[in-house]
Amino acid sequence: MYCCFPEASVVKGFSLLPSVHLRKTSDSYHCAAKLKPTWITHGPTAQRTFLPSQRLSLHGKVDHNNAISTRLNDDQKTMLTTEEETQEIDIMDLDPGMKPYKGHLEYRSRKYKEQKMLIEKHEGSLEKFAQGYLKFGFNREDNAIVYREWAPPAQEAQLIGDFNGWDGTNHKMEKDQFGVWTIKIPDSGGNPAIPHGSKVKFRFKHGNGVWVDRIPAWIKYATVDPAKFAAPYDGVYWDPKPSDRYQFKHPRPPKPKSPRIYEAHVGMSSSEPRVNSYREFADEVLPRIQANNYNTVQLMAVMEHSYYGCFGYHVTNFFGVSSRSGTPEDLKYLIDKAHSLGLWVLMDMVHSHASNNVTDGLNGFDVGQGAQESYFHPGERGYHKLWDSRLFNYANWEVLRFLLSNLRWWLEDFMFDGFRFDGVTSMLYHDHGIDRVFTGNYDEYFSEATNVDAVVYLMLANSVIHNIFPDAIVIAEDVSGMPGLGRTVSERGIGFDYRLAMAIPDKWIDYLKNMTDEKWSMKEITSCLTNRRYTEKCISYAESHDQSIVGDKTIAFSLMDKEMYFGMSCLSKASPTVERGIALHKMIHFITMALGGDGYLNFMGNEFGHPEWIDFPREGNGWSYERCRRQWNLVDADHLRYKFMNEFDRAMNLLDDEFSFLASTKQIVSCASEKEKVIVFERGDLVFVFNFHSTNTYDGYKVGCDLPGKYRVVLDSDAREFGGHGRVAHDVHHFTSPEGIPGVPETNFNNRPNSFQVLAPARTCVVYCRVEEALSSNEDLVGDKEIVGLVAQQKSPEKSVDGLENLAGSRQMKVVEVGDDASED
Repeated sequence: MYCCFPEASVVKGFSLLPSVHLRKTSDSYHCAAKLKPTWITHGPTAQRTFLPSQRLSLHGKVDHNNAISTRLNDDQKTMLTTEEETQEIDIMDLDPGMKPYKGHLEYRSRKYKEQKMLIEKHEGSLEKFAQGYLKFGFNREDNAIVYREWAPPAQEAQLIGDFNGWDGTNHKMEKDQFGVWTIKIPDSGGNPAIPHGSKVKFRFKHGNGVWVDRIPAWIKYATVDPAKFAAPYDGVYWDPKPSDRYQFKHPRPPKPKSPRIYEAHVGMSSSEPRVNSYREFADEVLPRIQANNYNTVQLMAVMEHSYYGCFGYHVTNFFGVSSRSGTPEDLKYLIDKAHSLGLWVLMDMVHSHASNNVTDGLNGFDVGQGAQESYFHPGERGYHKLWDSRLFNYANWEVLRFLLSNLRWWLEDFMFDGFRFDGVTSMLYHDHGIDRVFTGNYDEYFSEATNVDAVVYLMLANSVIHNIFPDAIVIAEDVSGMPGLGRTVSERGIGFDYRLAMAIPDKWIDYLKNMTDEKWSMKEITSCLTNRRYTEKCISYAESHDQSIVGDKTIAFSLMDKEMYFGMSCLSKASPTVERGIALHKMIHFITMALGGDGYLNFMGNEFGHPEWIDFPREGNGWSYERCRRQWNLVDADHLRYKFMNEFDRAMNLLDDEFSFLASTKQIVSCASEKEKVIVFERGDLVFVFNFHSTNTYDGYKVGCDLPGKYRVVLDSDAREFGGHGRVAHDVHHFTSPEGIPGVPETNFNNRPNSFQVLAPARTCVVYCRVEEALSSNEDLVGDKEIVGLVAQQKSPEKSVDGLENLAGSRQMKVVEVGDDASED
């Protein structure tokens, strides 16, 4: 169950948007306070402002004297050169507000360098260190299977499974000085002693003399007997013969200029109430994603998790592909198919915590030992009280090996193109963001409340990822706005490429639940959408999977509610509720995309306003799959209005394909009128006009722009194939007029040197591009692309449009009030 409780506070004149975010787990909820500190642009004289936030520690003073490694016993500190210690920190040049915290930044940078140098000294290189899967777990060496497991507290250990009748008497393991247990099992008769696909477990005896069976920590596949309710998982020895291994056929496509991300859950992607497979998703859902002009897929719940209802966030087996949807080879097929369609694939990476499940997960290796012999911190520090999960000890040598190797494993063996790191806020601070409202005070970023060990791990992780695959896209789910999170490690940043703009969906939830349309503030909307840290990129989204979970509502469901059940037929006139719902659904998603960040994210089904919510099988619903699916039949039905929202989603993605406005650093809001409910802004070479007024249509509305010339419509939410009324003419040239004194912004119109007039119908958004004079007298070109061609491509790939007149009326109309269809003048 997901709930959001938005609240607003103002710090030094800037609107901060914290809220409490609850995520359902097996026994509890994830909780993290949200805020997105950033910079605001309003016109050419905008100030770049940095807005940090606060975290206080529940654990008191941080112990900086913990051993760095369980692998090394020396107390020797790796000394940095004087030049390295005094090197200018680049992120302080970008944000002078960080200069008072130079000592903290130097301390964490020194910790990072010391850890990296120790790894290089004892392991060869950071990249080699991140190949732990070649040593640990099961590997083929010299015509034998070698199995290694790090379990320092074990007194004795055995390997058991189908291959030996679950009797480990003859397969005892040996322990080295670092707590690593090893066994080498020679082939028998030219065949591996452990057949591919057979079940295996690690059996060990701990200090109290009790023997326990655990799934190997580095296992690459784990399954459960579906015929037994609540049956424990078993590890599976996965080593198919070469002819059965999936071979990638397609290279990674070129890196997108800006990621337009389709967030998806494979298991719930079927239209039927069941768990969908990787291959079905690849063959049936990926083409839909490509058709809607997304360039990136973000897969949730890939790593094995024993409780389906946790949405994949309570990981039990970090190297194991979730067996519910198929095998590792099936997942490789999916990724290869995505690459063949020109799609990048990101993985939802959960390194912020691990499942509390003992029988099936990594937590089973904790038998009460100290921190240096465990994957997790002992006591309260190692337990997340709201998530009911275990917390990693990021200072531990073998934990670093395990997690860094996990990243390389998914990048190289499965050809993922990057990651979205979940729960980064929980990692960054000792209090995990619990019951914390961010105040914007830098003191609370750079203090003993910060978990420096976790920061160092994230720096190492981003270094490994980008060293192995420089083009990788890595996104942080951080609600705190940690300064430098989105800057490179070489600049003393933490190294992420993007952060999620998590305050934006909270703002829309607040407006939809608590305010009438008339009370929506245009300045508050633009402030929220543009409020992000300078030089640190964001992925914007109006709603993700969070708003789709039972107990909450999607934007479409909030807007139309029960009328989505019986009011979506095109065979009858739309009710005012449905008219409003479809219009605002398009506007909310589009302004979030166009103004909210440097990339965009949408959750599976929200592009067409999927009704109802997601409810995973659980005790409370009788373990039903009824609402754990996506009703693709709704958008495929030509007589239902869901198609209109889907067509507009396709068109707005195509607009970025053609104009790359998300990648543009030019973003200027020239108008945010509270009286007229109009927002006008420029992004890249485009001019966007949003009229949020519920009834007023403005004919001859004056909008400011940068460059002189003539402008034409390239996208119009009021076009008929988007469910609109076709009131805006698309074949009209809008010629600019100069404004004020050249070079004197205060004499211009809304601080813009030029202007032109448009028709702005109520509850619509229209985009204009500047038209270059073509060499041919019969063509108007936008760069090297025809406007007609661009608008025509907004329709489905299998359809075509011969002219603009097919999308809307050929004449502009005067309308003073909307409610009924517009009439021509």
